[in-house]
Amino acid sequence: MTTWRLVRSFPVAVQVLLVNQLGVNIGFYLLIPYLAGYLGHDLGMSAALVGVVLGVRNLSQQGLFLLGGTAADRLGARGVIIAGCALRTVGFGLFALGTSLPILLVASILSGLAGALFNPAVRSYLAQETGERRAEAFALFTVFANTGALIGPLLGSALVVIGFATSALVAALVFALLTLAQIAVLPSRPVPPARNTVLRDWRGVLGNKRFLMFTLALTGMFALQNQLYLVLPMEAARLTGSSGTVAAVFIVSTVTGLLLQVRITRFCQRKCSQSSAIAAGMGMMGLAFLATVLGGLAIPDAPAALDLPEMLLRLSPVLVATLVLTLGLLVAQPFVNDLIPSFGPNALSGTYFGVFYLAAGVTAAAGNAVIGRVSDVAAHPWAPSALCLGLGLASAAAVFVLHRNGLAGPEPTSKPGASACTTMPTS
Repeated sequence: MTTWRLVRSFPVAVQVLLVNQLGVNIGFYLLIPYLAGYLGHDLGMSAALVGVVLGVRNLSQQGLFLLGGTAADRLGARGVIIAGCALRTVGFGLFALGTSLPILLVASILSGLAGALFNPAVRSYLAQETGERRAEAFALFTVFANTGALIGPLLGSALVVIGFATSALVAALVFALLTLAQIAVLPSRPVPPARNTVLRDWRGVLGNKRFLMFTLALTGMFALQNQLYLVLPMEAARLTGSSGTVAAVFIVSTVTGLLLQVRITRFCQRKCSQSSAIAAGMGMMGLAFLATVLGGLAIPDAPAALDLPEMLLRLSPVLVATLVLTLGLLVAQPFVNDLIPSFGPNALSGTYFGVFYLAAGVTAAAGNAVIGRVSDVAAHPWAPSALCLGLGLASAAAVFVLHRNGLAGPEPTSKPGASACTTMPTS
């Protein structure tokens, strides 16, 4: 079944959510990657102020995921998704219209809050709408998200030549259109009355030991995924002496996801249980950094000038690491999203997604801080990669232990050959 046929096999609500995620990532990535340069170069802000503006946006989003998930459960995911897109329209519009620090901080807060609203709400709606086909739906969700992440920067690089304000206005227009489209097309679903207070629901989720163990075991996934933006670009620049080669990391990762996500998910559905697929994916994500460990041991810093063949040869450990890391993420991530809502009642799926992605945001920030510190103080260039290797294998082992003890969510009906995921599709 082709990706397009698979999309058409889902209800209209799911198709709308997939297109929504495509638009969300186009709008986000055509603006945010260029924000730091605009603040520092065009507005002349200090690095500290640039960091404050960017940090406020990230904190507003990551720190409020729990509130967004709870709002989706209490008020209905549809309304929260629409409100999130509308808020981001306002936030990105303010980036276009204001240059003073107070306005930029308000824009950052609104933009971050918007993501905190619609990210868990979209996942909650998708999980409830697709039932037993959640893994396939989340695989498609990743494909549409990656497509948006590919189109967004390309569109942004063209618009930023005209001016950052133009980029911001186009990004705001994208979110305005998404808001209107969801008002018109996204079906409304009845929201069951809440049986408990919000605090009691939170205590119930945070007291769910199986869910907390699962979340803790998966912390490595987010820390390693973020190394597409830290360790691998730094190693690419070190090995080749050119920051331009960093683009190869994102091209390999994005194209791999677009071409293989659906095939990999369907393959693993036939051959693996959910939790064994997650453990295998985490193991692959960790082992990916073996390539850059070996590259750090064998390849010295780049000389002043390199011809193209030598540059590609030096870059090969980073490209191998990027490919294997992405493949591991493609194996694990749809099944992670499939299992999250299974730990609690359907009416609390948004809260479970909110808690999980709040933990993910904190973990990613902490992981980057630790790995960045190791990069600063380590005497050997392979040290950050070695830390990532150990983190990935530790997470894989933790998920495997949960799987063996029946703690990683409900297991599908066992069948021959479904205990592990040891091979990958060839096409």
